[in-house]
Amino acid sequence: MFLVIGATAHFGRQAVDALLAAGQPVRALTRRPESADLPAGAQVVAGDLTAADSLDSALAGVESIFLVLPYGMDAAPLLSAARRAGVRRIVFLSSGAVVDGAQVQPDVIAQYHRDVERAIEASGIEWTFLRLLFPAINSLSFAMQLAGGEVIRAAYGQAAASVIHENDVADVVAAVLLGGHGGRAYDLTGPQSLTQTEQVEILGAALGRPLTFEELDDAPVRAQLAQFMDPAFVHALFDLMAATVGKPAQVNSLVEDLTGHAPRTYAEWVADHLADFS
Repeated sequence: MFLVIGATAHFGRQAVDALLAAGQPVRALTRRPESADLPAGAQVVAGDLTAADSLDSALAGVESIFLVLPYGMDAAPLLSAARRAGVRRIVFLSSGAVVDGAQVQPDVIAQYHRDVERAIEASGIEWTFLRLLFPAINSLSFAMQLAGGEVIRAAYGQAAASVIHENDVADVVAAVLLGGHGGRAYDLTGPQSLTQTEQVEILGAALGRPLTFEELDDAPVRAQLAQFMDPAFVHALFDLMAATVGKPAQVNSLVEDLTGHAPRTYAEWVADHLADFS
């Protein structure tokens, strides 16, 4: 039995689909099963990651976990319950900002994810870490702007990323959960490096709209977001983007190596999400 934690979030939902497509038994954890809207083939169970006792029944008979955590969530209650249940393997969706070997990570995003990684390592449960930097779903932030015109306004138009389709991540999850990848940390990438400006061009071509990118000064954008989000998180995210300006993003073959198929392009991601931009 495979348990997906974060099953109603991006990556978790796609992992449920990928595991079911592979003919595997899947259990999906959510705080609100009545509104989960997950495939009929998945066992949907209730549980709260902040309360270890609420997880015992969900973990009964589980061999492996795919773990997607919201930023800042404490993994300790889950790891305690997983040890009690005899879980053998955890695959954790981590951050590509993590720097291996650093005692102090460069920012709060990397530090949080590395702290969770260390807690999983200390649990004694076999682990695999899948590290992402800028997934293609970040482009969904463009959608609300398109209702008002043909201009996408954001900072760092020349920030480059090897954006990855969430379905490719899910396919990797399905492959890794079946075993043979213990003690490995994989930095997953898409097939090409694209700037934000190039992403908007591809999106416009797919939508048949003359979209353009307008560069914004990052300072007021940071200040505005920091009113509603953790300021340290906002600045860490923007600093990660700023560091990629003018530099091609790393591209590797791990998706194909692990799944047997080439990673989906950004154009394919756009085609799969056209309804989100209409």
